[in-house]
Amino acid sequence: MGSSPAPFSDIGKKARDLLTKDYNFDQKFTLSVVGSTGLGLAANGLKKDQIFVGDINTLYKSGNTTVDVKVDTYSNVSTKVTRTDILPNTKIACSFKIPDHKSGKLDVQYLLPHAAIDSSIGLNPAPLLELSATIGSKDLSLGGEIGFDTASSLLTKYNAGISFNKPDFSAALLLTDKAQTLKATYIHDVKSSSGTTVAAELTHRFSTLENSFTLGSAHSIDPHTVVKTRFSDSGKAALIWQREWRPKSLITFSGEYDSKASSAAPKFGLALALKP
Repeated sequence: MGSSPAPFSDIGKKARDLLTKDYNFDQKFTLSVVGSTGLGLAANGLKKDQIFVGDINTLYKSGNTTVDVKVDTYSNVSTKVTRTDILPNTKIACSFKIPDHKSGKLDVQYLLPHAAIDSSIGLNPAPLLELSATIGSKDLSLGGEIGFDTASSLLTKYNAGISFNKPDFSAALLLTDKAQTLKATYIHDVKSSSGTTVAAELTHRFSTLENSFTLGSAHSIDPHTVVKTRFSDSGKAALIWQREWRPKSLITFSGEYDSKASSAAPKFGLALALKP
């Protein structure tokens, strides 16, 4: 629904994405092919130090049903079947992994005009139960999430958050880590004509009374090139240069320098995403 608030997982997501998305300090390759029949195929590879891992992902869409199957380097098979509108404004997904027979999970998302509800239950004898909900609108929303392990009868998580969104900025306040951490995020489109955006995240940990912050920016040099920067109080500075050299195909260079570890070499990464 157009007036519904975003799911709880999306509170503060815009700022987090600018500060973390596409920062990669390894070698990464992705090839995606989408057919006219609703069948898509993607191959992913990642080289980290001397270890190479990868997976092949097949996605099939037919009407309101989506089937996603992924096979990784270690012969694990992950399958997710998603169905929308079984009931009005509802999305249901069932997922499982082979050979892990305890990995089955059922997710249900339900949207109301002024509420969004997400629930998850493990499909095993001692399931993990998770529930999150937000109320409000696209502009202002308040929400929380909780997790309960039926095997140990313990809460695995309980978090809360509030967000305020406008076309040119978004602010969020999150209480996470079982009420042990308070995070404030902010993102602002400073100059839409040049694609300049800035973001910040401030973190306070109640247990240690520690404060930390991360600042970031993104700037469109031209319609096909984006430069991102990130600085943190830990002394780390990172930079991304991303170029769309053909439609939906990206090449991304990343680098990070830790000023508090001057003896360590800077980190560099390369990611290539091809979509013929």
